[in-house]
Amino acid sequence: MIYDCVIIGGGPAGLNAALVLGRARRRVALLDSNRPRNAVTHASHGFITRDGVSPAEFRRIAYEEVRRYPSVEYWSSEAVEVNRTDSGFEVADSSGLRLQARKVILATGVKEIFPEIEGFYPLYGKSLFSCPYCDGWELQDRPLVLVSEYSSVYHMAKLLLNWSKDLIVCTNGKAPLPEPDRERLHALGIAVMDEPVAAFIGRHGRLEQVRFADGSLIPRAGGFVTPRFVESAPFGEQLGCARTESGGIKTDQGGRTSIPGFYAAGDASYFAPSQVVFAAADGSRTAISVNMDLTEEDYG
Repeated sequence: MIYDCVIIGGGPAGLNAALVLGRARRRVALLDSNRPRNAVTHASHGFITRDGVSPAEFRRIAYEEVRRYPSVEYWSSEAVEVNRTDSGFEVADSSGLRLQARKVILATGVKEIFPEIEGFYPLYGKSLFSCPYCDGWELQDRPLVLVSEYSSVYHMAKLLLNWSKDLIVCTNGKAPLPEPDRERLHALGIAVMDEPVAAFIGRHGRLEQVRFADGSLIPRAGGFVTPRFVESAPFGEQLGCARTESGGIKTDQGGRTSIPGFYAAGDASYFAPSQVVFAAADGSRTAISVNMDLTEEDYG
C-alpha cells in the first residue's frame, strides 16, 4: 500500500496537517516519537480557545480529533530514514517498519540547546523560559534576568520591557553587544553584566538568585534564556533540500521544499520555535498544498 502522505512529527504542525488531510479523505500515516519540545511547559498560551492548556492536554485533544478520521493511521514510533523512490518516498521507523508514500511532510520542529548553566533545568518551564510571548504574562512586573549569548540580546531586552521594567541583561561573557546598544540599555535603566553566569539558584521551580563566576549574587524572580537551535531530524539535509539564510528548510508559500513531493511545516522551516497557533496554521497550509498537488497529479 502506498500512502498519500506520511507525516513525520506529531506536534501542532503535524497534527493539524493530519486533520486537514484526514478530512480530505487522504490516506495518511502519522509518525510521532512522543518527545514534544514543550513537554516541560506547564501551559501553552496564545492560541484562542486553548490559552493556558497544558501541552499534554493539547495533544490528547488533538489526537482524539485526528483519529476520528479512518484514513489517518497513527504510529507511535520515530522515523529514522527517508529515501526517494520511483513512486515517491519510503519512510523507515525505528521498529523496522517501512512505509511507502507519494508525499512526505516533515514536521519535527527544532531542538533547543541552552547554555550549560548549573541549576537551569530544574527551573526551566517554571520560572525560566525562552519565549516572552508564551510566558511573559506570568512573569509580569517581577525582577527578571535575560541571559543571551547572541547578537539578538538588544532586541530581546527591549521586548521584555513590555512585561517588566526590572530587568538585568547577562551576556554570559559571549554576546557581541555594541557600545551604542549598551548605552541605550543603560539609558532605559537596564544593567548589562558580562561576567559569565555560574548558576541559577532556586527552590520548587522558582528562581531566587543568579550566581556569577566571580561569586557575586543578584536576586531575581524569573527570566529568559536564549537557546541555540538545531534540527530535530536530518531528513531535509539528507535529501538535499535548499536552506534559508537562518538554516531552516527553504519552502514556498505552500510548504513545498526544493525536493518535489517533500514538504516542511512548522518550526522545521522557521528554524526557530513559534507559538502553537503558528505551527498549527502552517500544518494546515501545507496539508492543503499536499492535497492540491495530489489532486493535480490524479486529475490535472
